[in-house]
Amino acid sequence: MNNTRVQQQIETITGRPVDRLSALSGGCVGDVFCVHMQTAPNLVAKLGDPGSGLAVEGRSLEYLSRVGKFPVPEVLHADDDLLLMTFLKNGGGLGAGAQAHGGKIVAALHDITTDQGFGLEFDTVIGGLNQPNPWTPKWVDFFMNQRLLYMGLEALRAGRLPIELMRRLEKFSQNLSRWLSEPERPALIHGDMWTGNVLSDQGRITGFIDPAVYYADPEIELAFTQMFATFGDAFFNAYQQTRPIAEGFFEERVQIYNLYPLLVHVRLFGGGYVNSVDGTLRKFGY
Repeated sequence: MNNTRVQQQIETITGRPVDRLSALSGGCVGDVFCVHMQTAPNLVAKLGDPGSGLAVEGRSLEYLSRVGKFPVPEVLHADDDLLLMTFLKNGGGLGAGAQAHGGKIVAALHDITTDQGFGLEFDTVIGGLNQPNPWTPKWVDFFMNQRLLYMGLEALRAGRLPIELMRRLEKFSQNLSRWLSEPERPALIHGDMWTGNVLSDQGRITGFIDPAVYYADPEIELAFTQMFATFGDAFFNAYQQTRPIAEGFFEERVQIYNLYPLLVHVRLFGGGYVNSVDGTLRKFGY
């Protein structure tokens, strides 16, 4: 879709004239633009193709806003060609103040629960990849089948995960209960909480973008924030004021849970992420 057509579509959706589009960074799935409006606040437009998952991303943002009361952009339009959202300020960096604010926000999100089990009523996307969410009564079963084994097989089919490593992953997955226990209840999570998906300004979180939402053990979310050093002590100190973290998380479970985003990166990129999966499995004896 060319920019002129995009501008025309946005004008039809909003009923207001568009001044211009300017490129923004990010956009694993498609191009991202700031939409400069002539008589209204700026918007953000993500462009994609059929099957891009933008419609699901829009639905996920709406779910987080409606069910979790979580700070995300307001979705004005969502299909796989165009996701149109409100513009959130970003540029303050994730200093101690923003991290402490984030800890409180994420703890409140993780207080949202369901009695249907682990998963969600619709599949979501992570990095543009399908993320299956069938309702499952037990967390360890869900994590094994719908996260580790599912994404491992996707990486294997793409030719990026060696068969020998897949076999080791299968053996490890069958013994997850040695390290993981069932959480008290499912928690709603954002699902893709790395630095690029956290927006802040003047020491406060302004919102979160690009969710891969579902109900999970909240530790998988906390682990993901460690994979790329998104959050540190200020975040965890604030989080634990209302949601204490059980012993052994930082020592063992962080690495187990981060096998999933590692497998996502293996499926997308291969390369050194394969070695990281190998190293984690070796640490746990597989």
